[in-house]
Amino acid sequence: VQLVESGGGLVQPGGSLRLSCAASGFTFSSYGMSWFRQSPGKERELVAHIDSAGDYTHYEDSVKGRVTTSRDNAKNTLYLQMNSLKAEDPAVYYCKVWKEGMNYWGKGTLVTVSS
Repeated sequence: VQLVESGGGLVQPGGSLRLSCAASGFTFSSYGMSWFRQSPGKERELVAHIDSAGDYTHYEDSVKGRVTTSRDNAKNTLYLQMNSLKAEDPAVYYCKVWKEGMNYWGKGTLVTVSS
């Protein structure tokens, strides 16, 4: 299993970013996928989850209405569209898959929000 995040960077408050997670080494279309984030000194927290078909999504309360997760099973890619970025959003963002009793994580992509 390999997960590779991309798309992070520096954005101004109120700006947008689209993160991607390229998956390989497993049947991507068969597994739900999650986005997590971790800020310095804080626990890693769930941001969003999407089921295997992309029909069901769940969002953490602080990002509801500003964040959308989606997937392209033909491209084995997971997305996180983040809008109206706030001062509390900077973190390393990770994608994760739970497969056969194990969590697999990418190395993360850094999102920085600053004017």
